[in-house]
Amino acid sequence: MVKIHRNKVNRFYANFDGKKGFDIIKKISYGKAISKMTEQSVIPIEQVLPPKLPIISLWGRPIFPGVFTPIMIGNPPDIKVVDDALSGNAMIGLVLAQNDTTKPAISDLYKMGTAAKIVKKLNLPDGGVNIFISTIKRFRIVKSLHNAEPIVAAVEYFDDEDENTPEIKALIRALISEMKQISENNPLFSEEMRLSMLNIDQPGKIADFIASILNIDRTEQQKILEMLDVRMRMEHVLVFIKKEQDILKIQKRVQREISEKVEKNQREYFLKEELKAIKKELGMATDSKSSEYNRFKEQFEKFGFEGEIKETVEQELEKFSLTEPNSAEFIITRNYLDWIMLLPWQEPPPEEINLKTASKILEADHYGLDDVKNRITEYLAVRKLRKDNKGSILCFAGPPGVGKTSVGRSIAHALGKEFFRFSVGGMRDEAEIKGHRRTYIGAMPGKLLQGLKIVKTKAPVFMIDEIDKMGSSYHGDPSSALLEVLDPEQNYSFRDHYLDLPFDVSKVFFIVTANTLDTMPPPLLDRMEVIDLPGYIDVEKLEIAKHYLVPKSIEKNGLKKGGVKYSKESLLYIANGYAREAGVRNLGKNLDKIHRKIAKEIVIAEEENKPAIEKIYVDKEIIEKSLGKPLFPEGVFKKAERPGMSLGLAWTSMGGDVLIIEATAIPGKGGMTLTGKMGDVMKESASIAFTYARKMACEQFGCHAKWFERNRIHLHIPEGATPKDGPSAGITMAIALLSLLREKIIISNLAMTGELSLTGKVLAIGGLKEKTVAARRNGTKHIIIPKQNLRDLDEIPDIVKKGITFYPVERFEDVVALAFGE
Repeated sequence: MVKIHRNKVNRFYANFDGKKGFDIIKKISYGKAISKMTEQSVIPIEQVLPPKLPIISLWGRPIFPGVFTPIMIGNPPDIKVVDDALSGNAMIGLVLAQNDTTKPAISDLYKMGTAAKIVKKLNLPDGGVNIFISTIKRFRIVKSLHNAEPIVAAVEYFDDEDENTPEIKALIRALISEMKQISENNPLFSEEMRLSMLNIDQPGKIADFIASILNIDRTEQQKILEMLDVRMRMEHVLVFIKKEQDILKIQKRVQREISEKVEKNQREYFLKEELKAIKKELGMATDSKSSEYNRFKEQFEKFGFEGEIKETVEQELEKFSLTEPNSAEFIITRNYLDWIMLLPWQEPPPEEINLKTASKILEADHYGLDDVKNRITEYLAVRKLRKDNKGSILCFAGPPGVGKTSVGRSIAHALGKEFFRFSVGGMRDEAEIKGHRRTYIGAMPGKLLQGLKIVKTKAPVFMIDEIDKMGSSYHGDPSSALLEVLDPEQNYSFRDHYLDLPFDVSKVFFIVTANTLDTMPPPLLDRMEVIDLPGYIDVEKLEIAKHYLVPKSIEKNGLKKGGVKYSKESLLYIANGYAREAGVRNLGKNLDKIHRKIAKEIVIAEEENKPAIEKIYVDKEIIEKSLGKPLFPEGVFKKAERPGMSLGLAWTSMGGDVLIIEATAIPGKGGMTLTGKMGDVMKESASIAFTYARKMACEQFGCHAKWFERNRIHLHIPEGATPKDGPSAGITMAIALLSLLREKIIISNLAMTGELSLTGKVLAIGGLKEKTVAARRNGTKHIIIPKQNLRDLDEIPDIVKKGITFYPVERFEDVVALAFGE
């Protein structure tokens, strides 16, 4: 198969009617054989057209009659066809293939083709041949004489159905006129092609010539080749000329628009260059780019960079000076240099720590938290003695609303440092900590460098909130990224992905906050000094409300200072009836509700010209009118009132809590059912409690083993929607089961906490301070604790322990004796 490439410059067209055709061939001079031809050797070609032709298939485009053109042949069967033709009459048939089959049969070819005579053959170095052909006349395949390559077919020839009518003449003029317009606007049309078109005097050949040089689809060209009616052929070609003209108009418009833009840009460029030269002569700043370059350079010289930082900055400055302001790379480089310039590279001044001032600030900002305040002042004393500006990492752990964030602000105030806070709760992308690489669109540094840019100092107080609520995803693990930030042995050369330069963050005072330490990775927790902030009891809430919450809420809601008065009983009623959680956040919200109601009444009275309300005393009636009935009715506390009930103490992320554990027995298959959304550890602890309680009941209290086979025990912890886990409720569940089996109620106002082993030992637990606070809020007077936790009692403030009796125990038998008063 032969592919014919459309090349309007290197293709040659001629009309082979007599002398005119040979004159054109002589001008081309393809070889000596052609140049020696004379007019006397010419025989009319119609007399020698054979009735059968060897067929060469084409793919690409068909070839029209009246063309003298070279074609390249590389297919061995086609080369053999050429050689056989040259040994005979040199005639071949050229037919377009219907598809791109490499070895087409005659059924894969169109029926109409063009007969051609081989004028010259040239052998090519790659084994192929280049032949020069003169196409003569249309033919149609009548019968296949040899179906596969080389294809031979019997053919019949067709002449143009020419009519010398006014319509034909008009179409000739229209074709030539329209093509003249196209050729004038298209440099691909050579002068020879224009002359050839004008010299053709046969209408059908004019249409063929134009169809062969226009950019028409191969199937459309084949349709034109098959049209024997000259008028129809000319009209069909005229339609394609019009389409080509439309395309040329669009192309011309697009070129004009592009040229206008290029000319505008060139004009602006020359004007800018002239402006630069004028400003230079006048001693003015040449442009904004030069001004920024000088600003960057001057600032970086003040920093006095050395080593890697200096080398990188100089490279980026050079890139900035060589980059065009309109390019995207220019913006990226400028932003990068901006970040370097705005970061605090200078060493901070020495700290001036005054313990008395720091203590006063902490006392003024917070009530209670004596243990926390003492540890902070001790910490500041060590820093002052060592004269060490290196940062530290403190972790405040405690339930919500106890003042972790506000304590961090107070520390910054006490140290005279800038304070910056950001939350990492729910963060799943490590780039939030370490930044994005500059290759990304919209890249920027992480929160650490962003904060340093804002505070403009190298030694601020940084608070990282909700560190226990970080997540991880395919973007990375933020907690792992924090390992470098919070490690004093590494963070002196912290590398942010965006900056990619060592930056010293070792002088930053880091404070992190968490509600629970259980979900924090151990390597991260190991880098911090943990300070627990327990919940508040009612007495502490009373003082906090009196000195902090009430004045703040009055001012927030637009009331006059001293215009609202609370008694001690009113504040305690709100704290115990509506806000019995560990923190004071809900207490503040309830005060806001009351003050909004009061503000509304004052405004209504003013609008109705009633006497002004000077002072309001908030009593129980006003509280219930504003807040509704108490969520925790007065005097209603959690108690063990029936057999099968016991009171336990638990520690959660919301602080300490008092748990009621209930057990009951129903006839049926033996075993135990657990409900109340217990975790795996708590379920194991319940299984141990059941085993030991059953053993004790059978051995000491006369309970028969068959009873356990005929009854199923159900153990439940109320508030089932709240997840519960941990081993510290072991003795509480065992007492509840024993109370059920003995049908005996435990003594009142008794709570307990402790892990139970399978041999009856009571093991140590954690969070005793928070559990004691919860017991006090519940009005509990007696607490059983493991003996190993006696050391923890010293850390509990006396105000929390006041009125509570602790009973340290080593074995479960001691718990039984205390619980049942034996």
